[in-house]
Amino acid sequence: MKRVLVTGGAGFIGSHLVRALLERGDEIVIVDNFDPFYPERLKRRSLDGRARLLEADIRDQEAMHRAFRDVRPDAVVHLAALAGVRPSLERPAAYMDVNVRGTASLLEAARDAGTRRFVLGSSSSVYGAHAQAPFRETARIDSPESPYAASKVASEVLARTFHNLYGIEVAALRFFTVYGPRQRPDLAIHKFSRRMLAGQPLPFYGDGSTRRDYTWVDDIIAGVIAACDVPLRFDVLNLGGARATSLAELVTLLEEALGVRAILDRQPAQPGDVPLTSADVTHAGQVLGYRPGTPIHAGLRKFAEWIRGEGRDWV
Repeated sequence: MKRVLVTGGAGFIGSHLVRALLERGDEIVIVDNFDPFYPERLKRRSLDGRARLLEADIRDQEAMHRAFRDVRPDAVVHLAALAGVRPSLERPAAYMDVNVRGTASLLEAARDAGTRRFVLGSSSSVYGAHAQAPFRETARIDSPESPYAASKVASEVLARTFHNLYGIEVAALRFFTVYGPRQRPDLAIHKFSRRMLAGQPLPFYGDGSTRRDYTWVDDIIAGVIAACDVPLRFDVLNLGGARATSLAELVTLLEEALGVRAILDRQPAQPGDVPLTSADVTHAGQVLGYRPGTPIHAGLRKFAEWIRGEGRDWV
C-alpha cells in the first residue's frame, strides 16, 4: 500500500486516478481548490468519500508544507492546473502563476517532506507545431504555441531542476487529448456530443484537417499508476492513444456513436491550435509497460453510453 497525494484529485483525470488507486488499496489524499474554471458541483460529484480531501491552493506554500508534513506521502501525482490552450491566450499571467508557481510550491513541499516520487501531469502541447510525427520525448520543446504549453514546458524544467538538486524521482507524463466519463464540459468530445444530442450546431474550426491523438482515460490512468510504481530516477513519457484522428473524422465517428447528424458552424482556425498531436508511446511501453487498449471508435461508443446515462446532466 502506498500513501499518495493527488493534486487536482476532484478533476476529470484526477477523480479517475483516485478511484483506481483506492481500489487497489492505496491511501489517498486529495488537494483541490475547486477552481471555478468549470462548475464546482461537478467536481464534488466526482469525489470518492474514501479519500481524504484537503481544500487548498497549490500556490499557498505554507499550506503545501503543512499538507506534506501531515500526510508524508510516498508519492505525489500533480494534476492540478489551469487547463486549455485557448483560455490561456486571454489569461497568460494566471496560467504561469498557477501552473508554474504552483508546481514550484509542490516540489519544494515534497523536497522538505522527503517525498521520493513526483509524478507530473504535463501535456502534448509542449511539442508545438513543428515536431516530427509521431512525437518522441527527445523532440525539442522550445517553441510552444500558447501560454498553456509554455507553462507545461516550464513545469517540466522545474521538476528536472529539483531532481538534479535533491534527487527527487520524477516522471513527467505528457498526456495526449484525454477523454472519457466526467470529461470537462468545454472539451471537444463532450461539447460536441452534448450539442449534437440537443440539435445545436458545432463550432467547427478550420477545414477539419487538424488531427489529435485522442486517449481514453482508463489508458491514461494505467500509465499514471505505473509511473507511481516502476523504478526510475527522471523520465519524460508520452501517454497517448498512438493514433491521430482528424476533426472531420471525429465528427463522423460521433455521428455513428450517438446516432444523430452534426450541424457544423464553420469558423476560422484558432490561434494557438497546433495542426497535429501524435504520440510515439514506445518509450512509455518500455518503461511503464504502457499499452493503450481503447481505439477511438470504441471509446466514443463508451462515451455515448455515459452521456446518455450518468452524464446526461454533467453540465
